[in-house]
Amino acid sequence: MMDLEQIAARAGQVLRDATIPELPNHYSGKVRDNYDLPDGRRILIATDRISAFDRILAAIPFKGQVLTQTTRFWFEHTADICPNHVLEYPDPNVVVARRLDILPVEIVVRGYLAGTTGTSILTMYKAGQRDMYGMRLLDGMRDNQLLPTPVITPTSKAFDGGHDEPLTPEVILSQGLLTQAQWNTLSDYALALFTRGQAMAATRGLILADTKYEFGTDAAGRIILADEIHTPDSSRYWFAASYADRFARGERPESFDKDFVRSWVAARCDPYKDAIPEIPADIVLQTAEVYIRAFETITGRTFELPPTGEIPLERIRRNLAPFFHVG
Repeated sequence: MMDLEQIAARAGQVLRDATIPELPNHYSGKVRDNYDLPDGRRILIATDRISAFDRILAAIPFKGQVLTQTTRFWFEHTADICPNHVLEYPDPNVVVARRLDILPVEIVVRGYLAGTTGTSILTMYKAGQRDMYGMRLLDGMRDNQLLPTPVITPTSKAFDGGHDEPLTPEVILSQGLLTQAQWNTLSDYALALFTRGQAMAATRGLILADTKYEFGTDAAGRIILADEIHTPDSSRYWFAASYADRFARGERPESFDKDFVRSWVAARCDPYKDAIPEIPADIVLQTAEVYIRAFETITGRTFELPPTGEIPLERIRRNLAPFFHVG
């Protein structure tokens, strides 16, 4: 397991920005820098930026590499279930992928009554709702309880600062967001991916409680898995060994606590209105350590730290040089 001293020795090796002028059609998101090539490929560079409260808070060393390599692990272990967008991995932080038309429905599969957002089934359940997402939950359920069977809880994809809204299959079809065939395929893929994820997580002493999937269509109309899969950012993992005892006591399950930065900021200002204070180095390093521990626990692989002193953007530029003049 990686120790904090090794990470601290490379604390300055962060990728805050991945602007590469030689690559065309640059779009910078909250976490990734993207480039669309003329031949229909997209280059996605995962930076180390960490986002919360609709803004960038900090850069966490190796976060981008963790997310890219965790996703690679899962894509490689689920390629028999459904196609994904990956074409190649020219760098530990980079995916070259098919450019897709992203479907307007975000898919979350849940195995437990959990969550904190307004669209989570636990939040809705505690507000008194029992009918949601086209299903009915029984009275008397407890926080973080195992559901009888995994369920899909689709939401609309918000744009221009809007909020995601819960959807039902009936609404998805009546509004023309997806065709019946698309919904059937997408549902089958999502449940099969989640089943595989839960089974593999269990061998690592983990419970995959819920996760988010994003799908798109290629030029032929095929549904393709995109973005990231079963990462600590897109999924809720709990430690299996302590789950039953904590659930019996009414306590939150033990998980990868990555929210050092978010919690530190929220305790010191209104992050939606105020300037963000400078985040201490030890908070940043603790967060990096948790991300790396998550990678190693989820995959069973040792995280490969870069050589001391290596500048991530310089390495990425070298590895992407073959794409500079793609016509």
